[in-house]
Amino acid sequence: MDYLVRLEQARDVRPSAQVVQSLSNALRLSPDQTGYLFSLAGHRAPERASAHEVPDGIRQLIDDVAPLPAMVLDHRLDILATNEMMAALLLDIDRRPVADRNVLRMCFLDSRFDGFYEARDDVVRGAVADLRAAWVNHSHDAKLAALIEELERESTEFSRYWQSREVSVRNRGDKPMRHPLVGLITVTFDVLTPLGDPDLRLIVYRPADAQSRSALDELGRLRGQRSQRHLRTI
Repeated sequence: MDYLVRLEQARDVRPSAQVVQSLSNALRLSPDQTGYLFSLAGHRAPERASAHEVPDGIRQLIDDVAPLPAMVLDHRLDILATNEMMAALLLDIDRRPVADRNVLRMCFLDSRFDGFYEARDDVVRGAVADLRAAWVNHSHDAKLAALIEELERESTEFSRYWQSREVSVRNRGDKPMRHPLVGLITVTFDVLTPLGDPDLRLIVYRPADAQSRSALDELGRLRGQRSQRHLRTI
């Protein structure tokens, strides 16, 4: 225990990363505690598990904020959960294969989103800059590396943005989009990060004006009608 005290007080102790990991294992530290121990020793904390679970409370929260559209992303910009309104706004993304539910795959590989974002350059530039920031902090994430390789191979547009090497994480902004069912919708978005998993992002959209609010209301009504028809057929 004296060793840990001296480490915390930076008194003549500089253990290797391997020693720090061994200490963590022996003491059965939590991921947060392990990260703190690595920081004390002057090392970068090890990567956490690459799979993220959305806590039940967060899933309930995105339903509770309805009719505002809300979703949860991870650091790869995989869409892990949506409420009904967000799913409808993103062209019924919840009915797509799980592998397709990724912001970058939507923007660059899904033709349904061609012309969807009115300020496309700003949207995709921001998303790619966000992905590069994640890559800096998760350089050993094999799934992230595979996603980047796929996007570079399949989209020259993505490759061009990726080579610009912009790094940025936006926590708020405006996003105008043209939905094929209800027309122009402009939303103001906010990004929140749960303390329990800093790699998760809770994103909530709010209508930026009265016209956008009416369009979202109509979209919610149409989604409800489709859901009712689907229930009658099963």
